[in-house]
Amino acid sequence: MIFGIRSIIENIESGNSISKVFINKNINSELLKELFKLLKSNNIPISKVPKEKLNKITQKNHQGVIAYVSPVHFVKLSNVIQSCFEQGRNPKILILDNITDSRNLGAIIRTACCSNIDALVIPLTNSAPINADTMKTSAGALAHISICREKNLVNTIKYLKNSGLEIIGLSEKSKSNIYDFNFKKPIAIILGSEEKGISKENLNLCDIILKIPITGPISSLNVSSAAAIVCYEILKHQ
Repeated sequence: MIFGIRSIIENIESGNSISKVFINKNINSELLKELFKLLKSNNIPISKVPKEKLNKITQKNHQGVIAYVSPVHFVKLSNVIQSCFEQGRNPKILILDNITDSRNLGAIIRTACCSNIDALVIPLTNSAPINADTMKTSAGALAHISICREKNLVNTIKYLKNSGLEIIGLSEKSKSNIYDFNFKKPIAIILGSEEKGISKENLNLCDIILKIPITGPISSLNVSSAAAIVCYEILKHQ
């Protein structure tokens, strides 16, 4: 945790990844405007809160602004895609849509790392924070896989399509089976939350929707379990 407007500006400019910033909703200054501009250009989540909430976090002179430094360094997705193609490899990307449980996120990161997925894409908002639970569940995998934080998943999916990747949605409502699909091509898999699934906007951008066959009495899998199954099906095709 860091606090103070100037301190946070310097941390961002030095390249430190900031996971979230809390700002007193009742303050305004030229320096704060500079910070806002920097936060928006770096896609850093902002929450405007009452002064009382900031005081509960720390009693020190926070100047109305508190930030949390991320335990990981976020990577540009365009750099990942370019690197894969330059190495003669087909990119394998996971896109997490509304995955808000930190332990599920950690488990998915661990599986993705173990199965040679090139990167995970998480949205700027409506995503689980990368915190102590995520770190513990990932079992160190966060240090070995690229995490890309994107402001707008719709634009991100369109970018991946334009880069030659096939976009695959994972849903139990599909009639097509993951075991009948050829995963050798450049692909991005979208995983939705257990409660809401993949958002309609993102689902409409999918080139194909696949399902994991389920034969028992339970109709769906935990999202981290579903991720593990599809990741190893992808690995089988490499």
